[in-house]
Amino acid sequence: MEYVIVGLLGVVIVLLIILLVKRNNNEEIALKLGKFETDLTKELGEFKFSFSKSLNEDFKGLNETIEKRLNYINDKVNERLDANFEKTNKTFATVLERISKIDEAQKKIDGLSTDIINLQSVLTDKKTRGIFGETNLHYILDSIFGKNDKVYQMQYMLSNNAIVDAILFAPAPLGTIGIDSKFPLENYQIMTNTKLDKTARDNASKMFKADVKKHIDAISNKYIIPGETAGEAIMFLPAEAIFAEINAYHPDLIEYSYKSKVWLTSPTTLMSTLTIIGMILKNMERDKYAKVIHEELNKLGVEFNRYKERWDKLSRSINTVSKDALDIHTTTEKISKRFASISDVNLELKDSSDN
Repeated sequence: MEYVIVGLLGVVIVLLIILLVKRNNNEEIALKLGKFETDLTKELGEFKFSFSKSLNEDFKGLNETIEKRLNYINDKVNERLDANFEKTNKTFATVLERISKIDEAQKKIDGLSTDIINLQSVLTDKKTRGIFGETNLHYILDSIFGKNDKVYQMQYMLSNNAIVDAILFAPAPLGTIGIDSKFPLENYQIMTNTKLDKTARDNASKMFKADVKKHIDAISNKYIIPGETAGEAIMFLPAEAIFAEINAYHPDLIEYSYKSKVWLTSPTTLMSTLTIIGMILKNMERDKYAKVIHEELNKLGVEFNRYKERWDKLSRSINTVSKDALDIHTTTEKISKRFASISDVNLELKDSSDN
């Protein structure tokens, strides 16, 4: 660009000089200047052509460079866009998968809600609640002890013709313990329903306490028999919520159960209690076998001592017989040698007589 400006300035200067010369009527100078003008015009044309060619080449190279850069940038942009699209697709796929799982969970929750409603409608019947409690009790006993009639039995009849839900043959000092399932639900539901007024809930609370005490009395009178069962019995509450309600807000019922020698348990506490009893039974069984093994080892020790005495006696006898046998062997050798010498003497005598 600078060369162009310089060239243009030179042309302007030359043209000014030509004009001045023409005004002065100097023909020689005018001719020289005309020739100079022609040469200058030719050089300027060549310069213009060269400059234009160089400029075109520069623009072409610049365009190629820009095109390459643009292509590189375009490739990088496409690459990043592809990577981002891939990540986005994976994210959407994960989101869709989780949404489908949420839908499945929602369906399960809806089904569970329906099952809970059905269960509540079933548990409104006292007989059904009784079966529900007995089934839970049987499941807990079976999960801890397995099917073992020597440890527990279901629907066991006592000597007073009372049938307890389960009887547990626990080791001394516990003894035989009756376990009966009770499920005081109606008044509990009213008592804990915050939508009802306080008077209704207070009345239900009194009725709930009366129900629990009635169950405690029934278990104490039916399933505690002196000389046949232990001095205590267990009342099994199949619902953890009822057990928690009693322990948290009704300490008088806990005290009443202690006085009546009836233990209140929930599924969790009963399982813990029975697990401890099961460990005691296993330890007693192991101690029993350990005692038997100890007795047998003592008997084996006596027999081994007897065996050792007899073996020592036999060993002494064997040593005596061995010594006698050795003596007999020595005597036999001597006799054999004697017979040999006698035989040699007879032969010598016979030979001398023949001569």
